[in-house]
Amino acid sequence: MEIDLFHWTTLLLFIAAFGAGFVDSVAGGGGLIQVPALFAIYPNSNPATLLGTNKLASIGGTLIAAKRYLKSVNLPYFILTPAILSAFVGSFVGAAVVKSMSADVFRVLLPAILIGLLIYTLRQPSMGSSHMPVVDGKKKMIHAALLGGGVGFYDGFFGPGTGSFLLIGFIRIFGFDFLHASAATKLVNATTNFAAILLFASFGHMAWALGFAMMLLNILGSIFGSHYALRHGNGFIRKIFIAVVSALIIKTIVDALRYFQLLA
Repeated sequence: MEIDLFHWTTLLLFIAAFGAGFVDSVAGGGGLIQVPALFAIYPNSNPATLLGTNKLASIGGTLIAAKRYLKSVNLPYFILTPAILSAFVGSFVGAAVVKSMSADVFRVLLPAILIGLLIYTLRQPSMGSSHMPVVDGKKKMIHAALLGGGVGFYDGFFGPGTGSFLLIGFIRIFGFDFLHASAATKLVNATTNFAAILLFASFGHMAWALGFAMMLLNILGSIFGSHYALRHGNGFIRKIFIAVVSALIIKTIVDALRYFQLLA
């Protein structure tokens, strides 16, 4: 995969990386911007290489956002640790399973799941507005492992909407507000990204120069995004979350329709 880092089309990709970092640091969903940009600018490249490069570009911004959040919020690590560990394992397992099993069932069901998630969020305007973490020892550690492992498996197997599912999971299961849930999501998401990077890199599916260049712009966008999230709080994150889920719904409906057209 030959890359000219100073070509005007690549500069457009860097702008997309900045935007992805901004959105992803607030409510997840940066892949909605970054992945289509990669496929549009390098249409003849191996899809696996583009997906691997996307993960490499994203992990820097995700880690920076997590670090900035953790300076302002405190997270219960008895919940985060099992979620992170199980997410790493789940992501690897999902990536391994997808080699022998079709992800078409997710392609068909995901729009309906996301529509349900959006309706649920809109019907509960106070959801995620207050931080009242549920502390219940071993039981919540098990819930955390199930959340991390389940979403990690999904991220390795298919991917779209991972950040949204984690965000709602931390809010509904553990009583986090949007700000704390976003911080927790970044840590778990960084873990699934790292697992994916190891997998893609082991098979040579990585454009390292482009990935690291995009990472710098992604980090810059993440710094701006996390700054706005910390400054404007739960209301701002909720609005971005609703916008991201709405965009995901449109994208996944289009993908599902294309899939049915291919079957026809």
